[in-house]
Amino acid sequence: MTRQEITAFYEQYHRRLYNTAWRILQNSDDAEEVMQDTLLKYIGRKDSASLSAPQISAWLSRTCVRASIDRLRERKRRADFLELYAVDETEVEEADMPVEGMDVPTVLKAMEGLEEPYRLILNLVLLEGLDYEEISAFTGKKEVTIRSIYSRGRVKLIERLRK
Repeated sequence: MTRQEITAFYEQYHRRLYNTAWRILQNSDDAEEVMQDTLLKYIGRKDSASLSAPQISAWLSRTCVRASIDRLRERKRRADFLELYAVDETEVEEADMPVEGMDVPTVLKAMEGLEEPYRLILNLVLLEGLDYEEISAFTGKKEVTIRSIYSRGRVKLIERLRK
């Protein structure tokens, strides 16, 4: 497809696909992304020239609906994960209480005793001063996962320091 054909194709189908995705997802950013992904999938097909207009329309609709449902499932999995591994508020309040009389070598020694993911993330955040986005890029883990590991690791570190 040429650039002009792609533009005409986009103009013809983008509103319908966006509206379909939005009705399922109820989120404009997700609907926009699903719509764009659907259009890109079609443009990347090798047999796209052999389809008739009704076939194209049906394929786009099916693909958009399936992608929207997949996005809903992904949201649910993410919400379930966050709920399962959420840090208890009482743990956070206790963890925020200061630990008096601690020097840097004591903290470093306590960090050495932590399990791998906690030790790595705590080192990168506390000692290296990296933000979650940078750590996510280095480790290949999602930013939300990094935050969760950091939060739980901080609680474990303070527990170790209190002992």
